[in-house]
Amino acid sequence: MHTLLTWLGTKDLDNMLNDTNAAISTIAAKSEQPFDKIVILSNKDEDKWSHFERFLKKRMAIANRPDQDIQVHKAHIDSPIDYQSIAKVTDKWISKLSDEADTLSINLTSGTPAMTTLSVLIGKGKSNTHFLQATPSNELILVKIPLDFAQAYVQSASKSIAFKATSEPNFHPAFNNLTNHSSAMKITVSKAQKISASEVPALILGETGTGKELMANAIHLGSLRSSKPIRIINCGALAENIVDSTLFGHKKGAFTGAEKDHPGLFEQADGGTLFLDEVGELPLSVQVKLLRALQQGEITRLGDTKSIFVDVRIIAATHQDLSLLVSQGKFREDLFYRLAVGIIEMPALRNRIEDIPDIVTQLVDQINQSSSKHPSYKSKQISDKGIKFICSQSWQGNIRELWSTLNRAFLWSDNTIIDPYDISNSLINRQKYDVAHDITMSMNDKVDIVQLTDEIQKNYVKAALKASGNVKKQATQMLGLKDHQTLTNWMKRLQIDIDK
Repeated sequence: MHTLLTWLGTKDLDNMLNDTNAAISTIAAKSEQPFDKIVILSNKDEDKWSHFERFLKKRMAIANRPDQDIQVHKAHIDSPIDYQSIAKVTDKWISKLSDEADTLSINLTSGTPAMTTLSVLIGKGKSNTHFLQATPSNELILVKIPLDFAQAYVQSASKSIAFKATSEPNFHPAFNNLTNHSSAMKITVSKAQKISASEVPALILGETGTGKELMANAIHLGSLRSSKPIRIINCGALAENIVDSTLFGHKKGAFTGAEKDHPGLFEQADGGTLFLDEVGELPLSVQVKLLRALQQGEITRLGDTKSIFVDVRIIAATHQDLSLLVSQGKFREDLFYRLAVGIIEMPALRNRIEDIPDIVTQLVDQINQSSSKHPSYKSKQISDKGIKFICSQSWQGNIRELWSTLNRAFLWSDNTIIDPYDISNSLINRQKYDVAHDITMSMNDKVDIVQLTDEIQKNYVKAALKASGNVKKQATQMLGLKDHQTLTNWMKRLQIDIDK
């Protein structure tokens, strides 16, 4: 049996009054294989349904095609654009007719875009369905949709998970949503709020992964410029020969490939904020033009002689020691003091232990949300012991390292509760030989402790004990010692007591 399923379109009814064909009658009359059954769905114009049935039966009789089983059925939908109710009706009829018929053809011309879209999405899941359309000149078209939606959906969901895992974690950019239970972060946020309310340039300092871009967005959103755009550029990611053009724009013909005038980021951010991440990477030649923009509020496009006045607030950020770069002649001193008016120092994650549980909760929610689109994914959580373990690690890559580690733990573990073992297995191994006064370690770090002085040995032993939760067996492995008795002897010699 060959069945046609279609929605009743406005044009089908209008043309019926003029006794001319539209989509439904065209498809029914010109289909290569005649239809044994025609099911028409509609949610309005009920008084015209019987008239349309008689009209279509007459057309089929003229074309010498079956006309006994043609009927309009009431579709209980909330509106012609309500996807949820349309989906229920569409699924019901496609499932029913697909099971009954050898072949089910679906008309994609009549009805609203919502009706057509859902007919395709649901119909593609049945092996015996085909799709038909009619042109305005009443020609029949067999529609081939070259997609396996189930496979495409899984592939898209998988790509989304991978993209989330490799991109930056996305917190809500507002001060009241910045996690700041720790005293270090409370002080930082308080300073940032004051800077945000002013128009002074801001310089955000801090290690890689501490959330400098997040803070820049919060400052912008808390300022009087929040309704204007913020533009973001990583100065270290640009080749030197395009930094000038990217920031200040260029005129047509300024260089090979400059086929038209291009406004730079300063013009795009006019009235708003320009965030210069890794500002220490800017070439000295560009630093001169940046200083002029800060001092005089004007820029010049590459290849132009005309100045353009702009109103832009600069927020810069770097993990480098700018004062050291100044002493080395790599960064202009006058630009440094122009930028360093409102200075904000982002604390390292290891210095804001009280914030870690909430940060982990936010990151876990993001991972679960992005992964939930994958059909086989099961939501996961971190155990209390897992949280405690995370708090004991040094996180030299800060939030970015924590984000990456959690993604690996969620990917590799089959458990719905992530424990310290899962997190430990997801840490990146690092060989650690640097000498520092304030030493921290993660569980999988390795050192050759016999090469270190007594003072540094003591710092490393204490750091390993802290990272392992005072578990001597694990601390012994981290330090490369023979056995835990050897570690005990070292602790006695170095006068180290385990914190209770």
